Amino acid sequence: MKISDRISRVEYAIRDIMLHAKEYQKTGKEIMYLNIGDPVAFDFKTPLHIKNALVDALASDNDYYTDSEGWNELRQSIVGKEKDKKGLDLTPEDVLVTNGVSEGLDMVMGSIVEDGDQVLLPGPYYPPYSSYAKFYGGRITEFEIHEDGTPNLDDIKNKISSRSKAICIINPNNPTGEVFSRKSLKSLIDIAAENNLYIICDEIYDEIVFDNEFSGIGSVSGDAPVILLNGFSKTYLMTGLRCGYVCMNNNSRQLDPLRQNIFKLARVRIASNFPVQIAANAALHGSQEHLPIMVQKLKKRRDLVYKRLNEIDDVECTKPKGAFYMFPKIELSNRWKNDLEFVIDLLNSTGVLTVHGSGFGNSGTGHFRIVYLPQEEILEKSMDKIQAFIKKRSA
Repeated sequence: MKISDRISRVEYAIRDIMLHAKEYQKTGKEIMYLNIGDPVAFDFKTPLHIKNALVDALASDNDYYTDSEGWNELRQSIVGKEKDKKGLDLTPEDVLVTNGVSEGLDMVMGSIVEDGDQVLLPGPYYPPYSSYAKFYGGRITEFEIHEDGTPNLDDIKNKISSRSKAICIINPNNPTGEVFSRKSLKSLIDIAAENNLYIICDEIYDEIVFDNEFSGIGSVSGDAPVILLNGFSKTYLMTGLRCGYVCMNNNSRQLDPLRQNIFKLARVRIASNFPVQIAANAALHGSQEHLPIMVQKLKKRRDLVYKRLNEIDDVECTKPKGAFYMFPKIELSNRWKNDLEFVIDLLNSTGVLTVHGSGFGNSGTGHFRIVYLPQEEILEKSMDKIQAFIKKRSA
């Protein structure tokens, strides 16, 4: 039976690499998982008040369908976070609650992208942005990020065409951990406004920033057509519970057609998980004391991995400013034909599972992504294995 050609456009390197890991598992040898950004799988656990809210919701029989747009109380709370704390002009009617940020991204791309449309992504980028855009017939163009972490504005301007539809931002970035400054965000807003483009900004790691204060895009949005994506997976340690949201800048009249139509998709999928929405609301209103503890632990682990990687011959790495990813560059030489082969060889030789950089776009070629969520002793052991492996291959 024939399947749609669209499905061939979908790739997700972070999960696809697990196919190789499953083969390695058959050997019975230990795998050190540095591939998936799931803090709850390590020693970062969902705060108790969030768990209790979920359990209480079920005990109180609040597990029926709620509004397709999202539970109104949660939508109001999201306005409190994104408007009152971060500056994006919103009402509850500008908020759509989704089953994770990925569903929100799917809905946004499905609402704005048509065959042949161009979507501009920072190089490197988080793979679902490319997959969803291509699934709906779009074309991907990467724009350059300077070594100092600022976007190359001239490169973006030169790549904009008559078919350009949106500029996407992941801030803090996955896979590099780069954080855009307020000035950079304002420059991107200005370019989008000049060219009648949507700005899609993903701020899922907004509370996981180490060395500088985080500026949300809402603080510089003005009346630009800014679509914000965010959720509870990372900062509130609710990865498996799947709750995210889409926010549309209330000041932008250009977003009115989207505002009037995206909720059709929400109605078709009926509703987001109601008990989880209740837990998400508790996350926003309950204790935030886990956040500085989590950030401090991650900063310590970041510094450990950054130091160790830069001590390895043929590896160089930039220190991330946020999130929990490292994106080192590997000198492939004649040892591996590409970064995917390097990652597979590393796995099969050491049991250390990472992700090939080319899975994050052309700009990721020659890199690999490491998640530094595990405890320090696991990270040290992983770094020992990587160092010995590269040294052996260089002999």
